[in-house]
Amino acid sequence: MAKRKDFNWSDESEPHKKRTKRIIAEHPDIRELIGRNPYTIVVIFLCVAVQIGLSVWLKDASWWLVVLMSYVIGAFASHTLFICIHECAHNLVFKNRTLNTLSGIFANLPQGFPSSVSFQKYHLKHHSFQGVSELDADMPFGWEARLINNSWFGKSLWLLFFPVFQLLRPFRLKEIDLWDAWTLVNWLVEIIFMAAIVYFFGVKAVMYMIFSFFFSVGLHPLGARWVQEHYLTHGDEQETKSYYGILNVVNLNVGYHNEHHDFPSVPWNNLPKIKKIADEHYETLGYHTSYTALLFQFLFNRDLSLFSRTKRSNRGGKLKVAGIPIEKPIVKQPL
Repeated sequence: MAKRKDFNWSDESEPHKKRTKRIIAEHPDIRELIGRNPYTIVVIFLCVAVQIGLSVWLKDASWWLVVLMSYVIGAFASHTLFICIHECAHNLVFKNRTLNTLSGIFANLPQGFPSSVSFQKYHLKHHSFQGVSELDADMPFGWEARLINNSWFGKSLWLLFFPVFQLLRPFRLKEIDLWDAWTLVNWLVEIIFMAAIVYFFGVKAVMYMIFSFFFSVGLHPLGARWVQEHYLTHGDEQETKSYYGILNVVNLNVGYHNEHHDFPSVPWNNLPKIKKIADEHYETLGYHTSYTALLFQFLFNRDLSLFSRTKRSNRGGKLKVAGIPIEKPIVKQPL
């Protein structure tokens, strides 16, 4: 594979709607997996409690212990909270949209950065317009890919500061309102919460949470998830990959990414059932079984870079395939 100097361009629209239609035609019983999992709120409360409890325990600890605990424990709790925010974004926890939004804001608390409401807005567009840079916040900037290049050092820095790069991308998506009432609520609640942690427990308690968040999505085996999902590690024709490894147990099956994109209205606990029912559609696809191995592959394989993504201008059309909602329109909610 030669070094890329641009993204892999495709003339086709996002690739999942066609497979969804085929699977539904062959396995109509998959419709029964669509629904919500209200028990996700229990996971949210548990992880928020773990993060607050550890931050209080570490408030007077040595800095090396704060960093170590954030890497080996906090990153996993924070990553699980990120997945819960993802479930809330798809309205897969409660039927009421406002309850999902509030649950996402609550799950966001120990992460330090108010991102839940913004993620909800931008992530749904990622599903419908995968690879369309004007609407897909998951796509890197061209300048970002050129800056990082394909060296292990550049890619390490990119993962280490991944939230910073993510923070910049919404400014590119001018067709989506950056600010609304719920975004302001998210910011206000997060600022008050983090200020309270600083006031009552000190800087180390806050930094434990922030370190946990950065490790959970960055330079950590968990950070390989971003490479797993849409980077071209299995040829240019397959732009979405799943992960079938042990961390799905603690990561709420987030590795079942092809299955999730094919059926975004199915909650996390039912994603493995999709693969079991329609395995003939997934067994021929490339997949990963180790985040650690993938992390090292991404860092040290110079054929892989941020340009190893598929980009398109074709936005496609319908929001539903065979009656399955692919994306619900973003409706501003009254407070």
